[in-house]
Amino acid sequence: MARKAAYSSSVLAEVRRYFGLDQATLAVYLGINPGQHSRLEAGQRGLSPAVAQRLLPLLQALPAPGAPTEAPAPAAHLAPPDAAPLLARRDYCQHHAARLRRELAALTQTLATARRWQQALPDLLARAEERAHSWLLRRQAQAAADLDGETAARYHLLRLRAEALETEAVALSKLLAPG
Repeated sequence: MARKAAYSSSVLAEVRRYFGLDQATLAVYLGINPGQHSRLEAGQRGLSPAVAQRLLPLLQALPAPGAPTEAPAPAAHLAPPDAAPLLARRDYCQHHAARLRRELAALTQTLATARRWQQALPDLLARAEERAHSWLLRRQAQAAADLDGETAARYHLLRLRAEALETEAVALSKLLAPG
């Protein structure tokens, strides 16, 4: 079973974390094999003068110890986005949000009907003839099933999914807007 690597605070580990490198990649840059790099980072070996010389430019690019490290906003360094994938995603979001809204409208109608049955059933059952009584009891069972917690959860999940897709579509439209 593989061991979980321990956190290292060596300069090699700091360089790796800052520049997003793995040990093997930094080892190639330093001209050493990954096993040597692992031992250097773990503090089991000291840096040779040649390796220290190759590491120096990367160390100099690190922020000063204790200095606040503010990551630049990733979007600041990006080229303007291609419109095609953003338009495709916006269309997808709008289409699926509309489908979810239709499903939600149908479910809302079912819930409203079930509530109307629940309000009317006590009086209807009290005055029902024997042959209609069992039919009304089936309506009562159906109304109770339509208004259960599972249906309520389904309603809220549909609503949230539709809202999320609509929000994403609006954000994509803003991203696509000129200026």
